[in-house]
Amino acid sequence: VQLQASGGGLVQAGGSLRLSCAASGRTFSSYTMAWFRQAPGKEREFVAAISGSGGSANYADSVKGRFTISRDNAKNTVYLQMNSLKPEDTAVYYCAAAIGLVIVTTHRGYPYWGQGTQVTVSS
Repeated sequence: VQLQASGGGLVQAGGSLRLSCAASGRTFSSYTMAWFRQAPGKEREFVAAISGSGGSANYADSVKGRFTISRDNAKNTVYLQMNSLKPEDTAVYYCAAAIGLVIVTTHRGYPYWGQGTQVTVSS
């Protein structure tokens, strides 16, 4: 599967952004989809993941209540709605995909990655 992330940009603290990740292929619903982020000088960290059916989701504690992951299997697209953004949310955001039903929160569990989209939150 090939992934193409978009929707990043510059936003003030407290603002919102919606990231999108479009996937190729005809079996999109077979993939658990996730978002990770990586800030300069830091390791890549888990943000959120959603099961193939969209029925289950998992979030990092740092984004719970502010970010929402969703997917549209008819459009082969996963979204990350980010509200109440903070300067510490600044990072390159990556979408990732893995075959399977279990939601994994480590980047090593995802063999497929998009190219990343920059999110910058100013204070």
